[in-house]
Amino acid sequence: MPPLEAIRKAAPIRVRPILMTQLTTVLGLVPLAMNLGEGGDMLVTMAIAVMGGLLYSLLLTLLFLPAAYSMVYRKA
Repeated sequence: MPPLEAIRKAAPIRVRPILMTQLTTVLGLVPLAMNLGEGGDMLVTMAIAVMGGLLYSLLLTLLFLPAAYSMVYRKA
């Protein structure tokens, strides 16, 4: 299968598992980021940083990597 066709075929298949793992982790960190427990003041910034990193990596994984791969393949 040509690489560009593989990108078009694999992208919709991989969206659901990627979204599910990323969103469950982010939603699991929401109580920690909102400081709903005792002694969680130190962990708020960590939770916010992890949530931001996960959301950023989600965008990179779903949008940037397939586009970058197709651009590199077209030049080669």
